[in-house]
Amino acid sequence: MSKVAIVTDTTACIPSEQVREYGIEVVPVDLIFQDRVYRDRIDITPAEFYKLLKEAEKLPTTSGSLPGPYLEAYKRASLKATYILCITLSSKLSAMYNSARLAKELARDSLPNISIEVLDCGTAAAAQGLVVLAAARKAALGAEVAEVIDAAKEVMEKVRIYAALDTLYYLVRGGRVPKAAALVNSVLKIKPIFTIEDGEAHTVALPRTTKSALKQIVKLVARKVKRGEKLHVAVMHADSFDNAVKLREQISSRFELKELFITEFTPVMGVHTGPGLVGVAFYGEE
Repeated sequence: MSKVAIVTDTTACIPSEQVREYGIEVVPVDLIFQDRVYRDRIDITPAEFYKLLKEAEKLPTTSGSLPGPYLEAYKRASLKATYILCITLSSKLSAMYNSARLAKELARDSLPNISIEVLDCGTAAAAQGLVVLAAARKAALGAEVAEVIDAAKEVMEKVRIYAALDTLYYLVRGGRVPKAAALVNSVLKIKPIFTIEDGEAHTVALPRTTKSALKQIVKLVARKVKRGEKLHVAVMHADSFDNAVKLREQISSRFELKELFITEFTPVMGVHTGPGLVGVAFYGEE
C-alpha cells in the first residue's frame, strides 16, 4: 500500500492503462450537449465527443466547478493511503483548482484521518498528465508525501506544451477570439501553435499548413532540450491520430527518449479548440 494516493481529473489526458497501472483516481469532467450531461471518459470517449462536436449546431459546455466529484474521488483514494495529493490544471484556465480545494474542506468531516494537499500544476492537458505521472511513479515507490510533491514540482518547472489548432472556427464560435480572426484564418489557412506559460495560453507561431506546424513543433521542442537529456513525451491529438503518429515519428527520430506515448486531447479544452488539434507535452531528464 502506497503512503500517498494521487487524484487528478480528465483534463490531464492520461491514457487509461497508466491510470490503472499507478492507481490514479481521475475525476470525470461533465460535458453538456443539448441538455444531456456526459461524464468525460465514462459516458463518452474523446473520439465520440469530437464526432458530436463536428455535428453540433450549438456548442457544448463543460461543468468542472463542482466539488462533489472531487470529494468522491478523495473518498476512493482514502481507501489506498492516508495522504492524498490532488493535482489540477492551472487555476488561471479553470475553476477546478478551487473545486478541489473546496472538496478538501468538505472532507474534513467525512475523512477526518486523511490529509489532503491540492496542487495547481500551472499547466494543462498532457503537460498536466506528465506532472501527475511523475508524482504517481514516486508514490508507487513508497515515497513520503514531501518526496511525491517535490517530484511533481520538479516536473512542473520543466514541462512544456505546444499544440497546433486546425481551425479558429470553434474559438470564434465560443467568443474567445474576434470574428476578424476567422476571416484571416479562412484566407490564410493558418494553424496557430500555442503554449501555456505562467498558467495562461499564448500563441507562439502561425504556420499555414499542418505539415509545417508539425515541423515547427519539433523545432520548438529542440530549443528547450539540453544536451544529454532524455525526454518524457506525450503526443496528444483531437481526432487527428494520423497526424499524431507523424509527430511521434519525427520526435522519436530526433531526440533521445525516456518515454513516448500518444494520448487524446481533453474534450474540456477541445470544446474551444475543436477537432484536428495535434501537439506535444515534454520535459527532459539528465
